[in-house]
Amino acid sequence: MPTYTPPLRDMQFVMHEVLGVCDELKALPPHADVDAETLNAVIEEGGKFATDVIFPLNISGDTEGCTLDKATHEVKTPEGFKEAYAKYVEGGWPALSCDTAYGGQGLPFVLNQCMYEMMNSANQAWTMYPGLSHGAYEALHAHGTDEQKKLYLPKLTSGEWTGTMCLTEPHCGTDLGLLRTKAEPLPDGSYKITGNKIFISAGEHGMAANIVHLVLARLPDAPAGSKGISLFAVPKFKVNADGSLGERNPIFCGALEHKMGIHGNATAQLNIDGAIGSLVGQPNKGLAAMFVMMNAARLGVGNQSLGLTEVAYQNALAYAKDRIQMRSLSGVKAKDKPADPIIVHPDVRKMLLTAKAYAEGGRALAIFCALLLDKELHHPDEKVRKDSGEMLALLTPIVKAFLTDNGFNATVMCQQVFGGHGYIKEWGMEQFVRDARINMIYEGTNTIQSLDLLGRKILGNNGATLKKFGKLVGALVQEEGVNEKMAEFINPLAGLADQMTKFTTELGFRGMQNADEVGAAAVDYLRVAGHLVFAYFFARMAQVALREIAAGNSDPFYGAKLQTARFYFAKLFPETASLMRTARAGAKSLMETDLALA
Repeated sequence: MPTYTPPLRDMQFVMHEVLGVCDELKALPPHADVDAETLNAVIEEGGKFATDVIFPLNISGDTEGCTLDKATHEVKTPEGFKEAYAKYVEGGWPALSCDTAYGGQGLPFVLNQCMYEMMNSANQAWTMYPGLSHGAYEALHAHGTDEQKKLYLPKLTSGEWTGTMCLTEPHCGTDLGLLRTKAEPLPDGSYKITGNKIFISAGEHGMAANIVHLVLARLPDAPAGSKGISLFAVPKFKVNADGSLGERNPIFCGALEHKMGIHGNATAQLNIDGAIGSLVGQPNKGLAAMFVMMNAARLGVGNQSLGLTEVAYQNALAYAKDRIQMRSLSGVKAKDKPADPIIVHPDVRKMLLTAKAYAEGGRALAIFCALLLDKELHHPDEKVRKDSGEMLALLTPIVKAFLTDNGFNATVMCQQVFGGHGYIKEWGMEQFVRDARINMIYEGTNTIQSLDLLGRKILGNNGATLKKFGKLVGALVQEEGVNEKMAEFINPLAGLADQMTKFTTELGFRGMQNADEVGAAAVDYLRVAGHLVFAYFFARMAQVALREIAAGNSDPFYGAKLQTARFYFAKLFPETASLMRTARAGAKSLMETDLALA
């Protein structure tokens, strides 16, 4: 059976020693009084919930899965899921970073980030139920009418109700301009929704009293394509004016998807047969409202893979220390045993350190992004809010794609450490691999994220936001450029930052001549950008570690952080050279291939 220990020390290191979260929060009026003790206490209690309540349900939930009663259209989640959700609600966890005006605790989103990382490590399938609810809360908080907010937000905040996002249809996934679900206006101002949706995570279950579906649909005479999409709140049970539940709305689960992983989450096919809903935001402007939820979900999916990377690494490390196999190539290490533990072998260490580096780099990036979101929402200076939002928009596709690519690679490597045992269910490793695979696909495939990054977020504003990140890098290089002990971290970072300007400009010029050049380079480009971001954070983490060691701090944590940073720059960061070369190879070898693909 796998085990899990919340990485509280590393979370605290990133928050307090690298990012100075508390100092940043002092500038935000709603969070000015939040101190380190509060942050630490909350994540410690969150870690207990993750390990004690939902982690024991991970393997059993995967084995049992969800079941649909086709006669009633009701879905039963795995044994223990509903009871765990009740404890989650009882503990006040859904309200953690929600608005106090709707019963929330009003704590910073940074805490939500840490909480969800731990829950994703413990049980990704279960965590998707509250995770999607929080996204629905965000969308309604940003774009809902006063009446919708009053009706839905207190229940979503408390966790009494859950939420979903209903985008995909059988004939269209990412290309939402093709969707066919219809919304017919009714005399009372409500709308009758008709259509079919698929791949709806947490789309039907009995864990909460009601489910608030956010549904994309078309109004009559709406413009074609994505410009004609509206967003509607469609509850499973209609809600009376006093907040009590009314009759069942005709939005039913017709089938559950049979999936490779996340079996404990009810991925539903929803049949909407004249369900009554209310318009969220402006007519034909539904994507703008839904993107609040979609962007939150993209950050959340990156967090899912971060959680899986961490738990897979912990179990692979423990196994590698215990499993004996062969002798070390450089001589016997365990003289009292018939063979050495496999952790002595260089390639086993490479796999373990890869997972460790991906987890620690991903954690620094994810917490940084959570802090950007807090600043975008609450900083009193409009320019800071705007700059934080732009930076977050730039980093969101990197969080989604880079962390999920890395997470899948890491879980596969950690499974490999187990050898044949990694293929056996009770060790838990094959489940981590299966669960991690979906994260590269949903909420926009990683190719879509790459096109978004290069085409929209970078070339779309002539690299202006990328230059702002470059200023962060430049400031660190300026600060540490003459420090010989930092040279092994600063020099590669500075070198890649210089190359990125020329690399980006070159791809931009090519794209102006032939848009396929952007499509051909985008995936490689995102990984290069991901490494630039990781290199920046590993250099900052190494900076802190070196200062602590120089000050006489003997905590081995800092030595370990330096060793992980050195491994990252030596073994993972050099991937950027080959990626830039393949990106520059262009579109010709891909597009002039009609014979090969005949």
